Amino acid sequence: MYEMVRNRSQAGSREGGVTDAQRALGSTHEKPGAGTGRGPGRGTATLTPPPSPSSPPASVSPSTSPSPSAAAPDPAPEKPATARSAFALLGAVQVTLIFTLASIAVPLPRIGQEFGIGRGELLLLSAAYGLTFAGLLLLGGRLADRYGGRAALTAGLLVFAAASAAAPLATTYDALLAARFAQGVGAALVAPAAMGVLRAVFPSAASYGKAMATWGGLSVLGATAGNLLAGVIAALTSWRWAFAVPLVVAGLALALAPRVLPATPPGAGRALDIPGAVLATAGITLAAYGLVLEATVPLLVGLALLVGFAVVERRAADPLLPPRFLLDARRALGLATVALVAAGTATTFILFSLHLQQERGYSPLQTSAAFVPFAVALLSAGRAAGPLIGRYGARRVTAAGLVTGGAGLGLLAAHGLEYTYALGLLPGLVLLPAGAAVSFAGAAVLATDGVPLRDTGLAGGVMNTAMELGPTVVFALLLTLGSDSASLAATAGAFAALALSLLRTKERAR
Repeated sequence: MYEMVRNRSQAGSREGGVTDAQRALGSTHEKPGAGTGRGPGRGTATLTPPPSPSSPPASVSPSTSPSPSAAAPDPAPEKPATARSAFALLGAVQVTLIFTLASIAVPLPRIGQEFGIGRGELLLLSAAYGLTFAGLLLLGGRLADRYGGRAALTAGLLVFAAASAAAPLATTYDALLAARFAQGVGAALVAPAAMGVLRAVFPSAASYGKAMATWGGLSVLGATAGNLLAGVIAALTSWRWAFAVPLVVAGLALALAPRVLPATPPGAGRALDIPGAVLATAGITLAAYGLVLEATVPLLVGLALLVGFAVVERRAADPLLPPRFLLDARRALGLATVALVAAGTATTFILFSLHLQQERGYSPLQTSAAFVPFAVALLSAGRAAGPLIGRYGARRVTAAGLVTGGAGLGLLAAHGLEYTYALGLLPGLVLLPAGAAVSFAGAAVLATDGVPLRDTGLAGGVMNTAMELGPTVVFALLLTLGSDSASLAATAGAFAALALSLLRTKERAR
């Protein structure tokens, strides 16, 4: 996606009911003040988990009957210290997966010079990690549900670490490309498995709902860290050092996982939907490839395979993605929020990184420094997300975050490309991440609310798929608008429309 924007930018310059999650977060019927709203929930600034699962939340009444998803037998709660360590480890891994996706964007021109490759090869190199990551996430989720979260996590980390070690040693373009594809394969196993293990760490609906309010902001944090550090690395040293972070984190996670992560038993009687897995993987990968490289034939073939996947899933005894999973309105809107917010933040980073360097003469290091307020606003809002969700409900907070982020995008569309940094860029670069952090946290709660324990890996796979495909699909649509300002304005309008849908759905549920 980076190269798609980069080339477009260059061309433009030449031309001119009460749910588990609500009870977990201290809210009933999503009325203000209905819950306690005073829990010590944390946001994305630290990897400190919500209150320990060994302490029952005050917001859950003993007379409240559990939902069907909470009725299944759960693993024994972890001790508080173990829960904190497990959350910190899993959170660091999740941040690193998204960091790895974003960290190669800035050094691409240097990579092209070193290997003597052109636009097409750089475009494929930029997309390689995301293609296999997105394409295999549904299968990765089901593998985690079938074989156990910790086993799938370990397998994925091994692949991810090996690929991260091979990438900086690559002496040819083909070797580097293969390493990026392999990183995506490992990440597709790790991401949903991490959510499966997280469910074992926080086995009650209450503690898991609070954990997801924090977990939701980690992906935005990873993308921000990747973009910021990429500029620093590009300015100070070789691009090969960008792979040091994923290698070190994967190695530490492999060493610590047996000590701090609970064992997760395999799912009894789960069968793998092989036809569905093949169709989903091929369909998502080809469709994404077609969008990124603007290739019509792969796009059409991918879409046809996805239609076939939908038909197969309706007939499968144990489908890879049960159709019922996406029929819940709260979950569908949560997933749409994840996709749209990921697209909005990614588009903003790329458009303004290129604008600052190509139009205003910023160096990579100066460009990274320009986004420091973005990171500060993201971390600050992330800290407030958990308590806000506990007090007002995930749906209301998600809608408010979308409105805030949409206002930031609107300001960037109106003034960001024309005025000085302080007057044009800075206000939008504060409002957008503040809204993104809050809405991402709320959307994670909505997307996983009421998911049975046996489908936790599936939920992780679907949520991460939405996050990976959102920027690709949305940006392909934005390319048709012809200008950066129009793209930002259209995204702001989409934020507002989705916020309205959330509020309307809430009113119908009363």
